[in-house]
Formats: sequence, C-alpha cells, structure tokens
Amino acid sequence: MNPLDVLRFGWGALSGHRLRTGLSVGGVAVGIAAVVALTALGEGARRYVVQEFTSLGSNLLIVIPGKVETTGTLPFGGVVHDLTVADARAIAQRLPEIVRTAPVAVATDLVQYRDRGRSVPILGTTGAYQFVRQVRVAAGRFLPPGSAQHGGSGIVLGPKVAAELFRGDNPLGKIVRVGPYRFRVIGVMAPKGRSLGFDFDDLVFIPVGTAMRIFNRSSLFRILCEVRTASDLGRAKRRVLSLLRERHRVDDVTVITQDAVLSAFSSILSALTLALVAIASVSLTVAGVGIMNVMLVSVTERRREIGLLKAVGATNGQVLVAFLTEATILSTAGGLAGLGLGLAAVRIFVHLYPGFPASPPAWSLAAALGTAVLVGTVFGVVPARRATRLDPVSALTGR
Repeated sequence: MNPLDVLRFGWGALSGHRLRTGLSVGGVAVGIAAVVALTALGEGARRYVVQEFTSLGSNLLIVIPGKVETTGTLPFGGVVHDLTVADARAIAQRLPEIVRTAPVAVATDLVQYRDRGRSVPILGTTGAYQFVRQVRVAAGRFLPPGSAQHGGSGIVLGPKVAAELFRGDNPLGKIVRVGPYRFRVIGVMAPKGRSLGFDFDDLVFIPVGTAMRIFNRSSLFRILCEVRTASDLGRAKRRVLSLLRERHRVDDVTVITQDAVLSAFSSILSALTLALVAIASVSLTVAGVGIMNVMLVSVTERRREIGLLKAVGATNGQVLVAFLTEATILSTAGGLAGLGLGLAAVRIFVHLYPGFPASPPAWSLAAALGTAVLVGTVFGVVPARRATRLDPVSALTGR
C-alpha cells in the first residue's frame, strides 16, 4: 500500500459513516475552539493591563505614603511622616535620574457653575503632571509650572465635566465654585477615557497647594516621578527611598516601579492563560476517547476488509498506518474546524467589546492544532493495534 492508497482507505471509511465522522470531528472542534477562545481572553487580559500601565506614562516611579511590608524599624506599621510637596521638590532637585515630579492630592467635592453642579473627583497637582501622565489639553492651558506651594485659583476641567456644566458654551475664563471656593477655568482636557479605574474625562485639576489647603490635607496621595531612562529605574528607586529615609528619619514610604508592576501582572496573567488552556484541554481528552471508540467500532465493522488486506500481502505495519491515518484525518479535520470556530468567536467578542484586545497568540494556534493531531494519533493506536492482531482467515470468515 502506497501513501495514496492509505489516504483513500481512511477517507473511504470516514465518508461511508458521515454522521459518526461528523460527531467525532465536532467533539475535537469544540475542544480546540475552547482552547483558542480562552487563550485569546487570557492574552487579551494581559495586553489590556499592559496598555493601562503604559498609559500611565513612560519610565514612571510612584511614591506612596506608608510601608507595604512590616519591618523592624516600624513594628506597628502606619505612616510616621506625611508625604509632602517639599519631598517632591527635594526628589526633583537632588536626584539627577529624575526628570520631573508631580505631587498629587485627591478629594471629591461639588463643582458648580451658576445653578448647575455635580460632585467629581478633584486632583491637586502641578503643571508637571501633564508631562508625567502624558495628558493633553484641548482648549486653554494646563496648570502653570510655578511653585507647588504657592497654589493658585486656576482650574482645568475634564471634557465631560465641561460639557455638563457649560452645555456648549465656552468655559474658558468663567468662574466655577469648588465647595465655597472660586476658581477661574483656564483649560479643558482632551478626551482620554478610563485608565486604572479613573475616568479622566470626569476629573478636574487644581494647584496642589490650593488643594492641600482647602481640603485640609497634610499628606499627599502620591508623588509621580518621571525617570530619565528605563535603565535608571532601579537606581532611581533606591535613591528615592534613601532620600526620603534621610528626610523622614525612618522607612515610611513605598516606591513602585512601572516595569515591576507590569512584570508581575504579566506573569500572573500568563499563568492564568496556561491554566485556562489546561482546563480547555480536558475537552480534547474527551474528544480523543470519542475518536478511539469510533475507531474500535470501525475495526469491528471492517474485519473482512482487514482480512482481505492481509490476505493480499499487506503487512501489520501497513494496516497500523492505515488506521492511524484514519484517526489523524478525523482529529486534523476537527482541529481545523475548531480553529475557525474559535477565531470566529473571538472576532464576535471583540466586535461586542472593542476596548478589550482579545487575540490568540500564534503559538496557541499552532499548539492547538498540533495537540488535536496528537490526540487523534495517540487515541488511534489502540484500535489500530487491534486491527493488526486480527487473523486473516478468521477475519475473512467474520469470526
């Protein structure tokens, strides 16, 4: 039997039992489609997180008041010293690795224009925030770059806040109130959408010195530090910690690097993706058992045909290859159908949720198809070996 005869033998057997063949192919296809879809979701989650943290800005350090881990120097935890605007200024002036710093204070209050008002998150910061977080101004200007401690009465509105308060009127130069305090609108932000839980279109910005005073804050929420190059991140982190330890006389801050957070999330989500693939692969095992059962039935039904093949000189190896080819055709067809089904499901999902970058990596497609072929081959071995053990005379007589 040449390779073409083997293919004809396998295809003829499968085409003669279309329902049984279709069910076996369908079982493999469902398993492969599940692998493709779940891999795409896991990879999409990883890409989404990477995009979110990339949108924070490049080469970013985030200084947070308080120590994450309990150490011998802080037996009872807690924040010993406030994180201040002076700390942010010292970091920018004394550390050459730091390009600029943006102190951030956060509060929520009622912003009013005439008889219209709404409660929104308010960020107190400086002009450096625009460059550290890479945000754009659509009209007017951002906060001035002067000293953070001098404060000021300028306010920059998010586009959603400006639209709801002014309803199409030009807000620049208008007076709005934040609680009982008056501010003059100096700018309107360009639309940015949500990032890490914040809706930037629904924020307002005021000078950090003013925010600390009117909201009675003593400690900053964060200090954002832009590092000169990515290679300086590790050294900059160590020097920021050393500087604040010198200023506060104790380790009472946490410094997070953007790349460390990204690496941690990527590792977690990659492990989650592999776990999802492993779960989905269980259905492939079930499909493989189905293929084995189909092939066992096929061997029983085709005893005379196997006996004839042996009678005319076919070797046990050729019979084995013939039945393994039949199982491989089943699994390969199921794998290809599953790839198409899985990709179609991912495309529909992305169409419904365009903000989620679900896309199966190339390795998962190759691995899914390879696994399907392997499953068919492995589970086809038992029926194929049973076929080789048949005695030609007994098989021809149907016994």
